Amino acid sequence: MEYSISLFLSLLLASSFIYFLLRSRRRLRLPPGNLGLPFVGETLQLISAYKTENPEPFIDERVARFGTLFTTHIFGEPTVFSADPDTNRFILQNEGKLFESSYPGSISNLLGRHSLLLMRGNLHKRMHSLTMSFANSSIIRDHFLVDIDRLVRLNLESWTGMVFLMEEAKKITFELSVKQLMSFDPCEWTESLRKEYVLVIEGFFTIPFAIFSTTYRRAIQARTKVAEALSLVVRQRRTESEKGERKNDMLGALLEGDGGGGGFSDEEIVDFLLALLVAGYETTSTIMTLAVKFLTETPLALAQLKEEHDAIRARKGESEPLEWNDYKSMPFTQCVVNETLRIANIISGVFRRAMTDVNIKGYTIPKGWKVFASLRAVHLDHEHFKDARTFSPWRWQEQNNSGAAGSGNFFTPFGGGPRRCPGYELARVELSVFLHHLITRFSWVPAGEDKLVFFPTTRTQKRYPINVERRHVCKPCKQ
Repeated sequence: MEYSISLFLSLLLASSFIYFLLRSRRRLRLPPGNLGLPFVGETLQLISAYKTENPEPFIDERVARFGTLFTTHIFGEPTVFSADPDTNRFILQNEGKLFESSYPGSISNLLGRHSLLLMRGNLHKRMHSLTMSFANSSIIRDHFLVDIDRLVRLNLESWTGMVFLMEEAKKITFELSVKQLMSFDPCEWTESLRKEYVLVIEGFFTIPFAIFSTTYRRAIQARTKVAEALSLVVRQRRTESEKGERKNDMLGALLEGDGGGGGFSDEEIVDFLLALLVAGYETTSTIMTLAVKFLTETPLALAQLKEEHDAIRARKGESEPLEWNDYKSMPFTQCVVNETLRIANIISGVFRRAMTDVNIKGYTIPKGWKVFASLRAVHLDHEHFKDARTFSPWRWQEQNNSGAAGSGNFFTPFGGGPRRCPGYELARVELSVFLHHLITRFSWVPAGEDKLVFFPTTRTQKRYPINVERRHVCKPCKQ
C-alpha cells in the first residue's frame, strides 16, 4: 500500500513538473500540437497506431492539422516531432552542438550507457571512428565477404519445405555479427545467446518499470545474462591479448585501444558489443525478410532480380563463393536494397534532446525537450517520392527523379551526421549476398497471409512463412 502511494505521488510529481515547465515556456513559440493526458500524453495513441499495418495515421493526422513540425507528449516527456527533411538534417548535423542523443528509458537501460547509440562527446567519436574503420569497403572485401558468403550458404543448406523466413534471417545475421565481432562460428553458445537477445529486444518500447511490465522485467533479466556471457568472453580475450595472442575482429581492436585516449574498460566493451549485436542482428534480418516479401508481391521486380543473379552464377561454378567484383556487378540489387530500406523504414526515426533553446522554422524547441526526427515520414511522403507507399525499385534507376540515390535530404535510412550508422555498407553487402543465394538456389511461395506490424519493432506478424523448392539453374551450352 505504501509503495502504491509512493508511486502515485511520483507520477503526480512528474506530471506536475512537466506542466510547470510548459507554463514557464509560454513566452516561447512552441510548435503547435497536443500534449494529451498528464504523464501518459499521447503514448497510447502512438503505440496503438504502430500495432497496426499502417502506423502513419499518428503522424499523418498531426501533420495535416499542425504541419510537419508538431508537439506531442510520449514516453513520459514532451516531444517535438519533425516530418520535414530540412529540419531532420538540421537535427542530425547539429549532434553535440544543439542536440544530444537521448532515447526512452527502456532502450537506455537495456542497451547500457556505453552503447554507441547513447555515448556522447569524445568517447562516442572514438568508438564511432573505430567502428567505421572496421566496417569500411576494404575490410568487408578483404576479410568479411568470405564469411558472409560461407555462413549464408551454410544456413540455406538446411532449408526444406516450409521455413519461417524472419526466424531464419535472424539466425544468419546473428551468426554473422558474432563472427565479425568476436570470431565465434555458430555453436550452442551463440544460439543460447541469440535466444536471450530476443527477450532483450522485446523490452525496448515498454514502460521502464519492472513492476508494471513483465516484458520489461524479462528483458532486464535477459540483458543481465547477455552481459555476463560477454563479460566472460572479454576477460578471456584480454588475458590472451596480454600474452600476445590477437584476433582480427572488433573485440581485438577494442582490447588494443584506438590510440585516441587509452584503452577501453570491460564495461565499455561489453555495452558496446551488446548494442552492436542488436544493430546487426535485428535490423538487417528484418530488411532481408521484407525484401523477400516485397519482391514476392512484385513479380516483375523478382524476375529482373533473378535475371541479374542467374547471370552472375552462370559465370561461376555452382559452389564457387561470391567475390567483391560479383557484388559490384549487382546494380538492380542495389535498387531493391534502396527501395526496401525506404519503404520498410526499420529505423523509423531518431530521438535527440535539445541542449539549449533551439529556434527553427519560426518555432522554439525548449532546452531539455526531446525531438524525434521521423525518417519514415519523409520516405513515405508523396512530395518527395512518387507513389511513395508503393514498392518500386525502378525509381532508383531514374537519376532525374527526386527520389534518386543522390537526394541526400530525402533518403536517410541510416540516419546522418556524426551518428550515421557505421555499418551501413556491411548491411548492404549482407543483404545482397543473401538475396543472391536465395534467388539462385530456391523458388518460393508464401505459406499463408502475413502482414507488417511496427511495434515494438518493424516485423511481419507471423515471421513470414514460405514454402521453398530447390532451383536448378541451367548454364548455357558451350558453342
